[in-house]
Amino acid sequence: MPNAKSSILNTNLFTRLFVLILYIALSKNILAQPFLALNPVIVSGLSSPIQFVHAGDGSNRIFIVQQGATIRAYNAAFNFLGVFLTVSNVNVGGERGLLSMVFHPDYQNNGLFYVYYTNTIGDLEIARYHVSSDPNMADPASKVIVITIPHPTNSNHNGGELHFGTDGYLYASTGDGGGGGDVLNNAQNTSLLLGKILRLNVNTAALAPFYTIPSGNPFGNEIFALGLRNPFRWSFDRQTQDMWIGDVGQDSFEEINFRAAANTLAGNYGWRCYEGNNTYNPSGCGSIANYVFPVLTYPTQNPLAAVTGGIVYRGAGYPSLQGYNISADFYSGTFYLTISNGAGGWNTTTQILSPTGIVDFGETEAGEAFVVSLTGNSVYRVVTTGVVPVILADFNATAANAGVALNWKTLREENIKHFDIEYSLIGNSFMNAGTVLPHNSTTSFVYNFKHNYTYEGPVFYRLKIINNDGSFKYSAVIKVLLNNTSKKIVVPSFINNGVLNVNLPNLAYNTIEVISINGNIILQKNIVGQTGNIKIPVNKLSAGAYMVRLTGNTITAVQKIFIQ
Repeated sequence: MPNAKSSILNTNLFTRLFVLILYIALSKNILAQPFLALNPVIVSGLSSPIQFVHAGDGSNRIFIVQQGATIRAYNAAFNFLGVFLTVSNVNVGGERGLLSMVFHPDYQNNGLFYVYYTNTIGDLEIARYHVSSDPNMADPASKVIVITIPHPTNSNHNGGELHFGTDGYLYASTGDGGGGGDVLNNAQNTSLLLGKILRLNVNTAALAPFYTIPSGNPFGNEIFALGLRNPFRWSFDRQTQDMWIGDVGQDSFEEINFRAAANTLAGNYGWRCYEGNNTYNPSGCGSIANYVFPVLTYPTQNPLAAVTGGIVYRGAGYPSLQGYNISADFYSGTFYLTISNGAGGWNTTTQILSPTGIVDFGETEAGEAFVVSLTGNSVYRVVTTGVVPVILADFNATAANAGVALNWKTLREENIKHFDIEYSLIGNSFMNAGTVLPHNSTTSFVYNFKHNYTYEGPVFYRLKIINNDGSFKYSAVIKVLLNNTSKKIVVPSFINNGVLNVNLPNLAYNTIEVISINGNIILQKNIVGQTGNIKIPVNKLSAGAYMVRLTGNTITAVQKIFIQ
């Protein structure tokens, strides 16, 4: 029998070692965020480049798909090898054109590849081609149509990306048919192939239609997943086979959806019932449990926003980037780095990079990441220039007298400009509550902040950690329940005569706002120096729930109202 004291010492040592290993893993995978940079690559002769792909045949060649229907081949040094193919019968203009290509997993032996485009009447089409005797030139006469998907009404929302899974099946993303709001509800209709991820078995049919339906498809047709608006760019994680889908939003939110490789269910990503995490059009929708919600959303920016879904980095050149999904916004140039937090959630860091107009993230055979941009018809390699050494150990909020007490602890800081404390009433559309200057300490430091806030209901908080170079990251979102409304701002709170009766208790408030349930400011009025009762016409607002917010220099009060 071992010595009892020795066993206890060994147990304590094991416990401390386990905690240390866990801490190091969390620090590495969650808190040491990589800085991105885009290094330009000299690539000649491009016109509207739309995708960056490789053949997977050991040649290390790069193929750049152009929206105008041509595919250009380059060697590993980006020397031009020639036009690989000009795809026939392509309708080009706006969102239409040649959108994607993918090489068969056995391309080295069978010479087959597939292209995705809008045909001359605007329908979506997937065609198969064969390489010629010249490895840098396809045989245009080898074309066969695999599938044509009717897209009868609008020219936009064509989806646009092909990939093969490790199961050998061909996957394709389609848009909802275009226009606004998916009026015909195509994305939720399992009899139509619009607004979906499709899965085809192209390995079993030598004759038309050159594919069969995989037995595991959930609806007995080509559909693999549904509920998407315009999944223009998506990818498989080459290491795990998890699926990452960028879906361009309608008016309020862009989103990134995640599907684990082990998931065998249909996967309904919500559109048009939901946009991001918010209800969009609930008509005919089922229980919220039927839908898969995004791992990342961000608000539509003024004037425009459109997410470009990306890839999970699995190359060897930049170890700090390993396992991160990299995506971007087409208009703002904001890049999003998303990784698991190890506890069932996700951490996202953002950076703004140049150029804008990113339309695709591609990989070399070795897994190095590149982007193509319509700005300057350019190609860039995605690299890192270091990491952000910020270790956020804790962040919490508690209801306090007339507000919320927030505190957070950092274990290490470096080159931090300031912390912004942001809040929301719906978990999205965050607003600034205040700013705290950093300590920039290499040892632990505890911060405290009081948000003077009068409200009844849940309030969501997050930290925005802004670095000296302007880049920033967000903490996890936390929630606190308030019940500290001592006096109603608006009486009555049910408005049926088109007029708000607002009671100003003192001179502390500067602005009054009426805010939609989605966080949009509908009405704003300057009330500096005013007290007592103010009447505000709201007869032009639609019936429904709103928030009324009074804001001063150091105080905020919010009340929910209902306009009838």
